[in-house]
Amino acid sequence: MGKTAADRPELTEPAGHDDLHVLVLAGGLSYERDVSLRSGRRVLDALRAVGMDVELRDADIALLPALAADPPDAVVIALHGATGEDGSLRGVLDLCDVPYVGCDARASRLAWDKPSAKTVLREAGIPTPDWVALPHDRFSELGAVAVLDRIVDRLGLPLMVKPAQGGSGLGAAVVRENAALPAAMVGCFAYGSTALVERYVPGMDVAVSVLDLGDGPQALPAVEIVPRNGVYDYAARYTAGRTTWHAPARLDSGVAANVAEVALAAHRALGLRDLSRVDLIVDADGQPHVLEVNVSPGMTETSLLPLAVAAAGLDFGQVLSALVARAAARRP
Repeated sequence: MGKTAADRPELTEPAGHDDLHVLVLAGGLSYERDVSLRSGRRVLDALRAVGMDVELRDADIALLPALAADPPDAVVIALHGATGEDGSLRGVLDLCDVPYVGCDARASRLAWDKPSAKTVLREAGIPTPDWVALPHDRFSELGAVAVLDRIVDRLGLPLMVKPAQGGSGLGAAVVRENAALPAAMVGCFAYGSTALVERYVPGMDVAVSVLDLGDGPQALPAVEIVPRNGVYDYAARYTAGRTTWHAPARLDSGVAANVAEVALAAHRALGLRDLSRVDLIVDADGQPHVLEVNVSPGMTETSLLPLAVAAAGLDFGQVLSALVARAAARRP
C-alpha cells in the first residue's frame, strides 16, 4: 500500500537551502500563458517568503544564454500547456545540466498525451473511462457524420470531448445529445489537432495532488470540485465565484483512501516524480476513475495543489523549498 493523506508528509529544512539560486519559468506562448504567469508569480512569492534567492523568467529566446551565464541551482517549471508539459523544455534543461522540479522529459511526454497516458493506466489496471482518439485529418477523411455516429454507438451518451493534449479545460465540452457532438468537435479542434472523446462518468469531480518530499510519493487530501454550471471548464477554474472547492473532499474514509491509492498508482504507472495532480471522477458507487494526470499543476490562488497543501496543514513555501532542494541535489 502507498502512503496516503493520513501519512502527512514531513517537511525537513534542507541543509543550505538559503544558498540555492532558483529560477521560476512562467509564461510561454500557449493558450495558458496568463494562468502560467499567475502560477509563476505565486511560486516566486512563496519561495521568497521562506528566504530563497529566486527570480522569475519567461521561456523565450533569452533563456538559454541566461542559463549559460548564470546557471541556477534548480528550476521550477510553472509553465502550462505544451511548453511546460510536453517534455521538450525538460529535455533542453537536461542538455544544459540544469535540474528542475518535477518528472523527466520522457514521463512528461507520456502524461501530456492523454490517449497514451490512458493506455498505460488501463494496462496497469487503473480505472479510466473508455475512449477514442480522433485526429482532425481522419475525422475529415472518413466523414464526420459516419464517424460521430459510430462513436455514439460505441461509447453511448453523454460524452466528454477534449483535446488529446492540453489543459485548463480549454476546448472541453460535455455532450448529452447527438446534435451537440459536431459543435463540440469543432470547438475541441480549435485547441488541438486530435480530439479525445471519452465516456462521460457522472459523479464527484476530485483532484488528488501527489508529493514526494523525500520519503516516497504521498497523496494529499483530495479536493472536491463543484462548478456552478456543472462543467469544470476554463471559466470555472479561473473566475471567482464560478466554482466551490471542498478541501478535503466530502468522501467517507474508505472511499477517500481508495481515491488516494488510485492516484498514487497513476503517479507511479506514468513514472512521475516530485509532484503531480491526478484528476478523477468518483462515481455513485464510490469507484474512482482517472481522467488525466498533470505534471505541471497550477499554482494560482484557485489552483488545486495549493488548496490540497493547505488542507494537509503544510506551508506552501516550505513545500516548494523542499522540492527545490531535492531537485538541486540531482544536479550532475
